[in-house]
Amino acid sequence: MITELKGRLASMFAGLLAVLVFAVAPMAHAQEATSSQTAWRLLDYLSVDYAGAVKDGKVISPSEYAEMNEFAGQVRERIAGLPATKAQPALVSKAESLQAAIAAKQAPDVVSAKAHALANALLATYPTPLAPTRAPDLARGAALYAENCSACHGETGKADGPNAAGLDPPPIAFADAERARQRSVFGLYQVIQQGLDGTAMASYAHLPSDDRWDLAFYVGRFAFSDAEAAEGEKLWNGDAAVRAHFANLQALTQETPGALAKTVGETKARALTAYLRRHPEVVTRKDSGSLEVAHQKLAASLKAYEAGDRKAAADLALAAYLDGFEPVEPILGARDPALMRRIEGAMGDVRGAIGKAAPASEVRSQIERLDALFATAGRALAPEKASRLSSFAGAFTILLREGLEALLIVVAMIAFLRKAERTDVLPYVHGGWIAALAAGGLTWAAATFVISISGASRELTEGFGSVIAAAVLISVGLWMHGKAQADAWQVYIREKLSHALSKQSAWFLFLLAFIVVYREVFETILFLTALWTQSGATAVLSGVALAVVVLAIIAWAMLRFSKRLPIGQFFEYSASLMAILAVVLAGKGVAALQEAGLLDLHPLALPRIELLGFFPTIEGGAAQALTLAILVIGFWWSRRGASAGGQAGDPA
Repeated sequence: MITELKGRLASMFAGLLAVLVFAVAPMAHAQEATSSQTAWRLLDYLSVDYAGAVKDGKVISPSEYAEMNEFAGQVRERIAGLPATKAQPALVSKAESLQAAIAAKQAPDVVSAKAHALANALLATYPTPLAPTRAPDLARGAALYAENCSACHGETGKADGPNAAGLDPPPIAFADAERARQRSVFGLYQVIQQGLDGTAMASYAHLPSDDRWDLAFYVGRFAFSDAEAAEGEKLWNGDAAVRAHFANLQALTQETPGALAKTVGETKARALTAYLRRHPEVVTRKDSGSLEVAHQKLAASLKAYEAGDRKAAADLALAAYLDGFEPVEPILGARDPALMRRIEGAMGDVRGAIGKAAPASEVRSQIERLDALFATAGRALAPEKASRLSSFAGAFTILLREGLEALLIVVAMIAFLRKAERTDVLPYVHGGWIAALAAGGLTWAAATFVISISGASRELTEGFGSVIAAAVLISVGLWMHGKAQADAWQVYIREKLSHALSKQSAWFLFLLAFIVVYREVFETILFLTALWTQSGATAVLSGVALAVVVLAIIAWAMLRFSKRLPIGQFFEYSASLMAILAVVLAGKGVAALQEAGLLDLHPLALPRIELLGFFPTIEGGAAQALTLAILVIGFWWSRRGASAGGQAGDPA
């Protein structure tokens, strides 16, 4: 009886503990989100209102100045209390720098810049939804405003509603042009969600997120006239550069008129803000290659995942990469390669989380992180970020990086045939790489004038090309290693090279040269075409020309060096080179097939080492480990066979 009672009590205690754990976890997450969002809201408020507290190094409003000091202190405390991350100490340091700037009564533009920089860094470290999941409905926003806001803020946002007179402090005037100049729609959304402490502005967190966005866009238009909106519509429809500046809804919700004025001028900034806050739906009318597509497909993926449809969620997450991010990847890779790699890794993490049936909250958190990265990418892809220098550097880097792998293999084949005094087979090698270049030219013509090459096609071509090349290089590397001993080479000379190489062997070399060059040419052409459309021919062709010169110098130096090597060392070095490239290509091939959705993806918490072809997934690591194991065993076996008098055969 007592034992049974103890068992029941233990079960009840365990159940209660489980309930507490599952109840506290979401509360802790919500508290973290609320704290970071409150810190962001305080920074946004501070960046706008500090100008009313200090002027020319003197306090012009003691009450406002005291409030600014208080807000800065709260920001530091809230950031320090957030969950620890690698970036948190830097955020605390920036918060302390902001406090010091306010204490020193520095100029408003200095304090505002510090506040905005800290706010952006805070969002990057502790992501929060940056944009609505759909184009806002201003008719719905108008109804919500009339019901909840007009009594204080007035029908036209001038803070002259019937209840305004009795409020202390008075309500904010949304029609105040100077104040509106510093406010983003995202900032308005945050205030609607959280309210303002010490004022009559209550939180409207009980409203659905879409309703809060509708309301934020509606009140964000009060400071801008219909006439300005009409001018903004003309600018939007007539200037592609203006349309490209707002790559997605995230870019629109985060942009302040003041920041936009630095790019397009004050008049145009007001006109565009007036139009886009009245008609945010035009931002979503992009072609299928925009980041907005990736955002929308990820939102749909999350919705499907939360509904329990993992298959649809996985397909939509893959489509977000192939249809949304892949088309802009070349340009982003040229302008900000580190950001491109972060987005690629984050998209892989989302697919991995879906694949392992992670909690929906984890998938949501990763997608929110991606949304923040997309917003950063949208700014990096803006037309004003393009320049001839960046396009020149991008073209040079892309061709040099992609061409070097193919060059190493082709030069090794040429050096081998010269060393073996079989120059009669060289035309097959040259024919292979020349045919690959010609095929690349046809690919460019087709991609430019006939068809659109999809992201999946590109990844599949690169993936299968890399895997096939890796398999061939394993064979060639093992064969060359078997010839590294001088005695083995002399026997091979007597038995094999006394006769002409067979047609099969010659065509084998042709095929190898074609595959390794075409897989690089295919990817390079797609990258260069994207740069060409952004910056024109001169900068891109100049970068390509310089890369060709550098590659030619590398080829000349390698061929010259190989002539001086003893035959044994030549084959030892060549075998090692083939082995390294086989491991690299195995990793790249698997990664490309994963990006095309042909292979599953299970991320590893390890750094990405692109130079070695290591993309941290279980599948990629296993492929490289298997390739390395085959090579190590093969090298050991060939050494063993050589010492016993055995000889390896022709790789073909």
